[in-house]
Amino acid sequence: MAVASLTPSGRALSRRVIAPVPSSGDPVVVELGPGTGAFTRLIQSQLGGRGRHIAVDVNERFTALLGERFPGVDVLTADARHLPATLDGLGLDRADVIVSGLPWAAFRRPLQREVLDAVVTSLAPGGAFTTFAYVHARWTGPARHFRRALENRFDEVVVGRTVWANLPPALVYHCRRPLS
Repeated sequence: MAVASLTPSGRALSRRVIAPVPSSGDPVVVELGPGTGAFTRLIQSQLGGRGRHIAVDVNERFTALLGERFPGVDVLTADARHLPATLDGLGLDRADVIVSGLPWAAFRRPLQREVLDAVVTSLAPGGAFTTFAYVHARWTGPARHFRRALENRFDEVVVGRTVWANLPPALVYHCRRPLS
């Protein structure tokens, strides 16, 4: 897996990606590819000490940094393809919300499929999955394949408006109700 961008996601993009995190209840929120924590900070703010926030990244430097910055987050060095086992190891069955900062357009098709299958398996039946893609990569083969892969795995896939305030500009995929 790889780093998606040289700069962290901007606040406008981060707000849109974490939008499905509930402002009430005790949700289980999983963050894939948190990097340096652009989404992490806003998720923590939205949760306000409620629920459970698990951040999963393969990069040990990022997880060490996040663990220091966000002691209230379960920060794990793990592969997103193994998310069901990771949640099981924490005594959790499914997540209510999964947000992703993973670089989908940089992944080969088999890796995209494996990670998305892990997301679908790990998401509660009424759960939400959000991720983003950079506009400049939207028409590449991997990006087009990714969109089809989402549509094959979720009952609802909505592409949000372009976030021009982000560098580079990005769009957000809002996915609901995983298909089993």
